[in-house]
Amino acid sequence: HPAALPGSSQACPEDVGILALEVYFPAQYVEQAELERYDGVEAGKYTRGLGQQQMGFCAAHEDINSLCLTVVQRLVERGRLSWDAIGRLEVGTETVIDKSKAVKTVLMELFRDSGNSDVEGIDTTNACYGGTASLFNAAAWVESSAWDGRYAVVVCGDIAVYATGNARPTGGAGAIAMLVGPNAPLVLERGLRGTHMEHAYDFYKPDLASEYPVVDGPLSIQCYLRALDRCYAVYRRKAESQRQQGERCRRGPFTLDDFKFLIFHTPFCKLVQKSVGRLLLNDFLAAPNPDTSGGLYKGLQPFRGVKLEDTYTSKEVEKAFQAASQEIFNQKTKPSLLLSSRNGNMYTPSMYGCLASLLAQCSAQDLAGSRIGAFSYGSGLAARGRSSPLDKLLSSLADLPARLDARKRVAPQDFAEIMKRREETHHLANHTPHGSHTDLFPGTWYLERVDDKYRRQYARNSGGAKMPFSQLLTAAPSPGESLGGQFLMDKSGEATREGSALLGALPGPWGPWPDRTSVRHQRLQRPLHPEQTVLGAMGQSLEGQRLRGRD
Repeated sequence: HPAALPGSSQACPEDVGILALEVYFPAQYVEQAELERYDGVEAGKYTRGLGQQQMGFCAAHEDINSLCLTVVQRLVERGRLSWDAIGRLEVGTETVIDKSKAVKTVLMELFRDSGNSDVEGIDTTNACYGGTASLFNAAAWVESSAWDGRYAVVVCGDIAVYATGNARPTGGAGAIAMLVGPNAPLVLERGLRGTHMEHAYDFYKPDLASEYPVVDGPLSIQCYLRALDRCYAVYRRKAESQRQQGERCRRGPFTLDDFKFLIFHTPFCKLVQKSVGRLLLNDFLAAPNPDTSGGLYKGLQPFRGVKLEDTYTSKEVEKAFQAASQEIFNQKTKPSLLLSSRNGNMYTPSMYGCLASLLAQCSAQDLAGSRIGAFSYGSGLAARGRSSPLDKLLSSLADLPARLDARKRVAPQDFAEIMKRREETHHLANHTPHGSHTDLFPGTWYLERVDDKYRRQYARNSGGAKMPFSQLLTAAPSPGESLGGQFLMDKSGEATREGSALLGALPGPWGPWPDRTSVRHQRLQRPLHPEQTVLGAMGQSLEGQRLRGRD
């Protein structure tokens, strides 16, 4: 089949979404229970109260650039990509170390030896929304007339640190890179996306000389839950509208029963558990005649007349619906909290860390034929996956629990000292980071030095040995060795026979890739295969699609 060319009005790529997903988190952590004792707070305040077990944090040698360099390099290496197979690179982050120079420009150093500077995209910054906005931008590019047949890469990365006090245990750090293109195992659905935006001073960073945010905790939680309410309402309305237009629609309101799994942006795990209860409250109030004498809504009759806007601070409502939704939480959400509970809040990558955690612990059979709801505070996405290519994506994340176990535990007093030193050296010129980079994971990029003009120099360690840019990039696979066999095209845009053959034969951690030489897509809603997963997202933006069997 002909490959899609820019400006083609006859076809657009089919099943655009996430082809591969790579996760990076720091190599050291602090135990939350030990941090409770060190901070002199009551036992369980961080562990039971917040639902957090451990918190990852960055060493002095790591910054937002090094995190993103590491995760992009790892995505390319494990996927056997060539650097010239990437035509767009988007970065979502709120960790700003330069008011003008984007993180994306630093990442372009990885492309240098390939000669590929024709890479669109830039940084997107708006608290935790930037990652999902970047994903939508990348997908829109692939689906647009500007697409030139290459992949897009989306990077979400942040370092979440707080001043000493109650907020510090809700920190974390990490980065996630996603490969975006056609025929993906996780597909961004068309037709279901709801958005909620508003102005609020709940969380912001007005002091550019500090990494620490200004936070109004109670207001921030209220904003989070209000966004969840409004986006779920928009999502439900659009989903029900699609049902009515479908030929074989399932009658009745859209409810949590329509999701097999639910994943959320996770500032701390306890808020996610409350959010599941919040969604159940929405279903309860929207139900025409809920049965309160038994079943899911048993005993909830006293709350039948409440208004959502009056319940954000009601502990009675929160407790009742959290208890009623406990089994839903255990089945649909708890498996996704592995990374959040053990590494903490990563900001822009947070919800994608939950997606990675879910994929790392579920089989393709668990996910096939189901819908996954995803709430990203600030936005959302939807996806589906055929069971075969989904297997390959799952296998690439199978080592996530082992990687968490391989980290180094740091005593709370040492953690506090590292945070103090980080505060003192933040944005310091003519500076060499304290300590050794050899404690980082092998293959991690690190900050080597900041010169007197604030220019940052990076290197990559491999088993403790420093590797400069030039040595690292000479071994990059050629286009013919990458998984992007579709890029082996003749001048007419037809995929060459050799290029087509590569598509199903390339080795790698994800195994052979599906055929990408056919990219024709009808924009009308199509029947889906019974063994496909739908991931519908809820947030300040929401996307999803009805799942139905093949005609």
